[in-house]
Amino acid sequence: MHIRASLWGFVSSFDFNGGPVLTLDGKGRITVPARYRDVLMATVDGRMMVTKNTERCLTLFPRPVWETFRTKLAALPESRNSIKRLYIGSATEAVIDGSSRVLLPPELREWAGLERDVIFMGMGNRFELWDKARYAAVESAELEQGLSAQLDGLFME
Repeated sequence: MHIRASLWGFVSSFDFNGGPVLTLDGKGRITVPARYRDVLMATVDGRMMVTKNTERCLTLFPRPVWETFRTKLAALPESRNSIKRLYIGSATEAVIDGSSRVLLPPELREWAGLERDVIFMGMGNRFELWDKARYAAVESAELEQGLSAQLDGLFME
């Protein structure tokens, strides 16, 4: 994981990867892994946005990444209002607390089926939060449909 900074010192992009499995506590909080937490606290004061995702998981955006994405969504024509409603309409601020936890709103947890074991997956400039069992089923189905064909040309000989 690394971050690239602009000439003025502002974070212009993140590069998160990996997918540890975390456990939701009784109040619906997850503990942000230290390798991500340190970067997020140093660059965005732990401020993020959590929203629904078209894959029926949740997306956790560092605040500046969210602002850029939100601006692009808002510029879409009215014919794309359903995607705006999904992302913008469900967006909620999420802040890393003093114990390194983020509270996930109950309505978003329920929508994504997050009950206990959650995969906290780095996806470049954002994170996806998946129910562990549901992610395994989705991944298996994608592999059966020839996911490896999408890799053509990506590996160097």
